[in-house]
Amino acid sequence: MHSYLKSIGFSNINTKEKEEELLNKIIRYADRKSMISISQTTDDQYAEYSCEVAPGLGITVRGQVDESDHFHMDHYFPFLTPRMVTSDEELFIEKKSENDSYGALGDDYRIGMSLIFHLQNAVDFLRNNKRGETSVHCPYKLSALASEGTILFPTLKTVQDVKDASEETKQYAKMIAAAKKGDQEAIENLTTREMDVYTTVNDRMKEEDVFSIVDTSFAPYGMESEVYRIVGIILSVEERINTFTKEKVLVMGIYCNHIVFDLCINAANLLGIPEKGRRFRGVVWLQGRVEFDK
Repeated sequence: MHSYLKSIGFSNINTKEKEEELLNKIIRYADRKSMISISQTTDDQYAEYSCEVAPGLGITVRGQVDESDHFHMDHYFPFLTPRMVTSDEELFIEKKSENDSYGALGDDYRIGMSLIFHLQNAVDFLRNNKRGETSVHCPYKLSALASEGTILFPTLKTVQDVKDASEETKQYAKMIAAAKKGDQEAIENLTTREMDVYTTVNDRMKEEDVFSIVDTSFAPYGMESEVYRIVGIILSVEERINTFTKEKVLVMGIYCNHIVFDLCINAANLLGIPEKGRRFRGVVWLQGRVEFDK
């Protein structure tokens, strides 16, 4: 069973038989089908069958359709269709070794690290990648699924604090970009900045809790490259109902380390009451759609 099925309202899928029954329904009632030829010598096609179980939420089944028009499933994944453009930096997209899925990697100077996410629209990538290039430069939107999470109160900030943080982010992004090009002054400034932050946090930790100091955070989690532990500010909250199971799920707009994305979690697995301005803390699986036609 997929680890994040319950995130979109399938907490009762706990046996192989139930999983197969669900996937057969997804293929049968798919509201979006995408195919592309993958061989010049055969009629085999790479195929995606997607079915929404709530607005913007669903499951995609991928595999190959052979010459006899028989579909052979390779893998599947639950998805949340993202709504907000996260960035338009260069991405590197490659096929994964374990199956026919694709992962994307991009540098985001606002958070000072590379983002790796699961590509939702692989057929679009293959259709727009006739030359076999792995690098694309298009806007992309991110979303995330969480199996569980906790709501935190916001940190205390003034209007001036918010303005200062915004300006600091711009300067930080410029320094990261310069440092990647070998600018020695930028490298030294970044080193000094990190030392100052480390000292400040250590001093405040003597009397404060870490979550009253750290407003948001975004860090890789475990051995899986697309999984992150986050603390993010909630921008919006929307309740949706899985039409298959009638379970309630919550879709939240999240602001985290100066990037924005949508996040989905089963309401039964969230501790606390989510409201705009409060914070979400949890481990998430990152996904994304690349807008190749833009």
